[in-house]
Amino acid sequence: MEWETVIGLEVHAQLATNSKIFSGAATAFGAEPNTQACAIDLGLPGVLPVLNRDTVAMAIKLGLSVNAEIAERSVFARKNYFYPDLPKGYQISQYELPIVKSGYLDVILDDGSIKRIGITRAHLEEDAGKSLHEDFSNMTGVDFNRAGTPLLEIVSEPDMRSAKEAIAYLKTLHALVRYLGICDGNMQEGSFRCDANVSVRPKGQAKFGTRAEIKNVNSFRFVEKAIEYEVKRQIALIESGGTVLQETRLYDADKDETRSMRSKEEANDYRYFPDPDLLPLMVTAEWVEKIRSELPELPAQKRERFQREYELSAYDAAVLVSSKELAMYFEEVLKHTQAPAKLVTNWVMGDLAAALNKANLDIATSPVSAEQLAGLLNRMHDNTISGKIAKEVFEALWHGAKDADSVINERGLQQVTDTSAIEKIIDDVIHANPAQLADYRSGKDRLFGYFVGQVMKLSQGKANPEQVNNLLKEKLK
Repeated sequence: MEWETVIGLEVHAQLATNSKIFSGAATAFGAEPNTQACAIDLGLPGVLPVLNRDTVAMAIKLGLSVNAEIAERSVFARKNYFYPDLPKGYQISQYELPIVKSGYLDVILDDGSIKRIGITRAHLEEDAGKSLHEDFSNMTGVDFNRAGTPLLEIVSEPDMRSAKEAIAYLKTLHALVRYLGICDGNMQEGSFRCDANVSVRPKGQAKFGTRAEIKNVNSFRFVEKAIEYEVKRQIALIESGGTVLQETRLYDADKDETRSMRSKEEANDYRYFPDPDLLPLMVTAEWVEKIRSELPELPAQKRERFQREYELSAYDAAVLVSSKELAMYFEEVLKHTQAPAKLVTNWVMGDLAAALNKANLDIATSPVSAEQLAGLLNRMHDNTISGKIAKEVFEALWHGAKDADSVINERGLQQVTDTSAIEKIIDDVIHANPAQLADYRSGKDRLFGYFVGQVMKLSQGKANPEQVNNLLKEKLK
């Protein structure tokens, strides 16, 4: 039987506020346990929550960016459950009336096609604390620093049909929240984490299968692997006569498998009801329009501009705008160079990207600044150095050299463009390789590359490649 995968994602984005959603306690990552939890976060008797206005503005930004409806009136509810890291015995969230609903996000897939993923809702809520098991013998410690940290939960429609589609959506959403400045997107620190709802059904069947929820996966690679494993598990289970249970599962990265955590709760298990300590949230049309007017250029808009303004391919533009910092770096290089945009693109996506990957660095911490790379490309563009020499100069910049001109002058790397000097080198190569010359003239055209290589070697890579090609063609006749 042919099976179809059905995936919906719930993403928790930690909002980039300095204080928590209902208190003035700090949200900085990495503080000593329980040093950033105040009486409100701990739910002590007599305290009252006060909504952080910035979190509402950030939710509206997201809603506008995904073409969603912004609710004029939304309501906070209490989601009741007992767990040691939830000191109040309930989490403040939004249930029936969220602030954002009915939007969509257009996602570019691997084959270049665009798929529209529906966004059911995005709602504000507070995070719980964190249980710590490693440092305590037969006990669990609880750190309440995260309790009350503002989250925006973004819930997609079950529109994805493969793990790769899910990752494309997740990466697009990740880039969007970072462009908006509402979340730092740090998955290692838990600022952007994902729950994946996965089910399978026979190809052509309209009814959804029973879904399992894979909880709190915090890297793109692990989300993809968790979904792939879960799909195989469910298909194997059904084909062997078993039944998929609606449950919450955890992904074990070490074993590359999902395992059952608990049966999946229904909404009525949480006994939602409006929080009596918080008034309904009222959002005016004027405020929404003010926020709309302040939105930055979003990834899709930037991608279209890069294609139009710099004549880049759809693929190149998509890669360059995949990260806000990468797009800024690219345009900063262009500000300081006369080289064509395509050459800049090739170096940013090629040599620079490879060096960053090898050193496990991101573009924000690149040892080669945009201005330094621009200086290097200027010397390539005006034929001072060849592409091969440029790689040597780049290596020097990577290891701390001040600028391309200094490296070129100190090492005498200027390209040889003197026609008579290049002709002499070519003559020397031809005289040193009579057998290859005879083979070439007898019809073995592929040997032309051999002669080019020998000339470049003899010139220590300094001869102008275009001149070498043209002069060699004449000489080899």
